[in-house]
Amino acid sequence: MNTVLVTGAAGNMGTRLVKGLVDRGFDVRALVLPGDPLQGRLHDVSCEVVQGDITRPETLSGVFSGVNLVYHLAAVILSSDTSAYERINVRGTRNVLRGAMDSGVEHFIYVSSASVVYPKTTPYSRSKIRCEQMVCANGRMKYTIVRPTLVYDSDGGQEFMLFLKYLKKFPVVPFIGAGRALKNPVHADDIMQGLLSLAANPKAFDKVYAFCGGQEISIRDLAKLMLAYHGGYKPFVSIPVWLCKLAARVMAIVMDDPPLTLSAIAGITQDANLDARSAFLDLGYDPIGVDEGFRRCFPMNGD
Repeated sequence: MNTVLVTGAAGNMGTRLVKGLVDRGFDVRALVLPGDPLQGRLHDVSCEVVQGDITRPETLSGVFSGVNLVYHLAAVILSSDTSAYERINVRGTRNVLRGAMDSGVEHFIYVSSASVVYPKTTPYSRSKIRCEQMVCANGRMKYTIVRPTLVYDSDGGQEFMLFLKYLKKFPVVPFIGAGRALKNPVHADDIMQGLLSLAANPKAFDKVYAFCGGQEISIRDLAKLMLAYHGGYKPFVSIPVWLCKLAARVMAIVMDDPPLTLSAIAGITQDANLDARSAFLDLGYDPIGVDEGFRRCFPMNGD
């Protein structure tokens, strides 16, 4: 293994992955967007930082030279512009795949999403499904696909913090549906150990792994647990899902950035409690549960 390329290297997970790979002795090339102020996170890391935009293949010239392993993390998770999922996730992944194949990369690791298993898809989950299909069909490289569930740590996690902000916003929490959907939040440290275990590991070739936490919990109980660690108890009132969907459709028509979307409803009401047994057997993946994770991350009743 010569050089490892990490896309999305300036993000929270990307930065941690770069540091972890460097600590394990890998030569790492970190791909960041041109002018991204977050690339400062990598200033003290012994890696090669290169600038490029995965949606513009002409900016990726030379990025894959000498690379044997690619971790493809760059993606958009939340956007009010649904065309961004096609432009960044799908076309961007296609560009990265082509660059990797043309340069003789041996192993391509793609960070997908638990949302690909949703029966009711969203623009985001559909983009991830298409990316998984492209990765599996590449025909030249060994691949590994990982599907993280809701990621959290002491600094949050994008979707985690958005949900927490919503829960803290109201004195009485309006909750979408009954809150029975089963989730399995995963601590960022466990995701990181799982990702690092894939490097130079032939057991992971042409496999799909669920990277979830070690404890199943309903979305309503998760919400209550989040509030317990961030301010205390609040009453909940369940809003029928059909009414939430109607409100979301109206908001989409009259508002540029509606506070309620069909994608958010899909995420709240569908299960994301994936089976991580194959990751445990192949990789020794053994994540902590959310009760233990929250105790580590958050001071009880802290703001």
